[in-house]
Amino acid sequence: MTKKQKTEQTDALLKELINEYGGPTALFDEGGLMSVLQKRLIETAMGAEMDNHLGYSKHSPEGVGTGNSRNGKGKKTVLVNTDKIEIDTPRDRNGSFEPQLIAKRQKRFEGFDEQIIALYARGMSVRDIQSWLHETYKVEVSEGLISTVTDAVIEDARAWQGRALDPVYPIVFLDCLVVKSREDGRVRNKSVYLALGVNMDGHKELLGMWIANTEGAKFWLRVVNELKNRGVEDIFIACVDGLKGFPEAIEAVFPQTEVQLCIVHMLRNSVRYVSWKDRKELCADMKSFYAADTMEQAEQALDEFAQKWDKQYPTVSQLWRNHWDRLTPYFDFPKDIRKAIYTTNAIESLNRSLRKILKTKGAFPHDESIMKILYLALQNISKKWTMPIRNWPAAMNQFAIKYEERFPL
Repeated sequence: MTKKQKTEQTDALLKELINEYGGPTALFDEGGLMSVLQKRLIETAMGAEMDNHLGYSKHSPEGVGTGNSRNGKGKKTVLVNTDKIEIDTPRDRNGSFEPQLIAKRQKRFEGFDEQIIALYARGMSVRDIQSWLHETYKVEVSEGLISTVTDAVIEDARAWQGRALDPVYPIVFLDCLVVKSREDGRVRNKSVYLALGVNMDGHKELLGMWIANTEGAKFWLRVVNELKNRGVEDIFIACVDGLKGFPEAIEAVFPQTEVQLCIVHMLRNSVRYVSWKDRKELCADMKSFYAADTMEQAEQALDEFAQKWDKQYPTVSQLWRNHWDRLTPYFDFPKDIRKAIYTTNAIESLNRSLRKILKTKGAFPHDESIMKILYLALQNISKKWTMPIRNWPAAMNQFAIKYEERFPL
């Protein structure tokens, strides 16, 4: 029989089966053809496992006198993805048969756990997952089962957290996220430290996350030390908020790294001292120096800003002057790539995505549960990081000139 004839014969058989089980529209219904085929496939595979276990096929005379033989079948309901399928499981007289495809106490087939994990990673609570599975597929799933399935990712998260990192990251964004956790019977805030790197190819990569009771420069020192221990040898620019002692913590580990304070954070801190009626005009005037073409123009614009606003709001210009050296490294780069450097927008965008998921969770029972949901969420979010940062080739050319002795070839 030719390949074409075999294909035609198979197609005819499939059409006959589809018509027998109610037509194409009923193909995926409960008890439809797909369920029947899955049932037969599983039972055939388990029958082959029994053949292998006994050493002879069904009805074969080779089985006479071997001391073990088939002993009928049991019935078992398993979940295949989200379908309930009742299968006949083979048994042997000695009770020594241990099926591999679906183990003796296994109730779920491969694929179902992944479905639960996917729902959990998108922020659905355990109760929501239960309701969704029941309403959609008429499947009853216990809270314990969902917790068991999702807990399995903890080891993956630990391995991910300890993985080796690249030797050089041109840009690293460091920021903190606050979540609620239950401790000693009380709900309190926990700080989740996040390090988002941009690798040499211009792609974003979350380097790790750490959980502590509060945000502080001492813990950031621990984070930066861990990055170094995991293989990071150099960071060109570290973008951070205005936390006191933060730049010094970075420079203690990576003394050549330039620390760029986030302009957006600085703007927010500045307007805290300004009345609502003056904020719009004052913010427009601040743009004259942080968006200037050159450092010289920025310094002149800051002086003009101070002359206009110092009588009413002297704290604003003083705040910028106190941090000027940390706020202006981005002036060494062309305007079209400055935005990738002078704000922590990249990591704040990540934080917004995580907060959408966290808001459905309330207070977490322990740190492992925080790590679990954030790790799963990050795996989903990072799938979208397929393109390099905008204007990255131009940025790399600038880095190669500015950091010539440190630039890896």
